[in-house]
Amino acid sequence: MSESNSRLVYSTDGGPVAAPQEAARRRKAGGQHGPAVPNDGVVRVMRTKQGRGGKTVTLVTGLPGSPTELENVLRELKRQCGTGGSLEGRDLAIQGDQRERVVTALEKAGHKVKLAGG
Repeated sequence: MSESNSRLVYSTDGGPVAAPQEAARRRKAGGQHGPAVPNDGVVRVMRTKQGRGGKTVTLVTGLPGSPTELENVLRELKRQCGTGGSLEGRDLAIQGDQRERVVTALEKAGHKVKLAGG
């Protein structure tokens, strides 16, 4: 068999075969779920499954306020949607596809809201 027809299947060397492992490590270290969002005063509501084991969540980004105010908004959204959720940095994660309810609640609270994502 010639050198050009052979294909490396497994190697214990740390050469170019280790590149996919390095990419996986970088993805884990990133920690950000979803695309980067501009800071333009618009609250964005999107549905995502990234990094959640296939579970759908509604992600709310761009909310102004202190962490305490964000927790209060999260508590109210969870109550109105009848579901759980969590605070992830400055993003609110509501369990399930609750985009319409979340948009309605945030607009009533006086926020400029936009549906984001596909």
